[in-house]
Amino acid sequence: MTTSWRVPGLPAEERCLVMGVVNVTPDSFSDGGRWFDEDAAVRHGLELVRQGADIVDVGGESTRPGATRVSLEEELARVTPVIRRLAAEGVTVSVDTMRAEVAQAALEAGAKLVNDVSGGLADPQMARVVAAYGVPYVVMHWRGHSHDMDSRAVYTDVVTEVREELAKRVALVLAEGVAEEQIVLDPGLGFAKRPEHNWSLLAGMGRLAELGYPLLIGASRKRFLGRLLAGPDGSPRPFSECDDATAAVTAIAAHAGAWCVRVHQVSANADAVRVAAAWRRAGDAT
Repeated sequence: MTTSWRVPGLPAEERCLVMGVVNVTPDSFSDGGRWFDEDAAVRHGLELVRQGADIVDVGGESTRPGATRVSLEEELARVTPVIRRLAAEGVTVSVDTMRAEVAQAALEAGAKLVNDVSGGLADPQMARVVAAYGVPYVVMHWRGHSHDMDSRAVYTDVVTEVREELAKRVALVLAEGVAEEQIVLDPGLGFAKRPEHNWSLLAGMGRLAELGYPLLIGASRKRFLGRLLAGPDGSPRPFSECDDATAAVTAIAAHAGAWCVRVHQVSANADAVRVAAAWRRAGDAT
């Protein structure tokens, strides 16, 4: 599995990239409300860059399990000014959205990447916007909105089924005019996935990479980590106390050839991708 993916218009490093998360929301699962204020969101984005983020992912709609959708107007108001200010500071910004109109506004404001957790299923116009702007496009594996995605976590062979469903999404996106070099794939850890599905997908990254596209891995603070680290009483570890486990997954994913990891706490993960890169280089030299 290659470690030297080059995605046009984005940073190029001989290691896995790190995408830092800025949730401009009051209700995201791990840090909702902390960066809801525009100035706080911008400060946080700049701090993530100082910590080692290559890309800053700005989102204005929570996709946690059970979340309800915000209006188009509210999402635009949340993300557009933050993206514009971060881009003006020279930050490579991605927009985390399922709406084509939000993606277009974000791209006009300076975003360089569209990160669509629905893979174009939530808004049929998304692929056309991405094609028109020629920017990289993260196509995530998705089976439905947050309010009912847990009921869709039914698989016989999760790696095979996710791979096949992603391949179908890619074919449709290409048919809308998106170029192959624009596409990044995300297996959608935690989205209509149970813990065992997430671990299988991490272990099966090589099979997913056979589709021929860079992989973005988003394990940060997900529920399956909290459940793995549950206390003696069986209570899952709080989201904010899963950052060490996230860094461990980052090292594994980076060593396995991930193009990028999406994380909430950047510094430890920035270290982890460099450790993984050194490990791979040493292995290649022996």
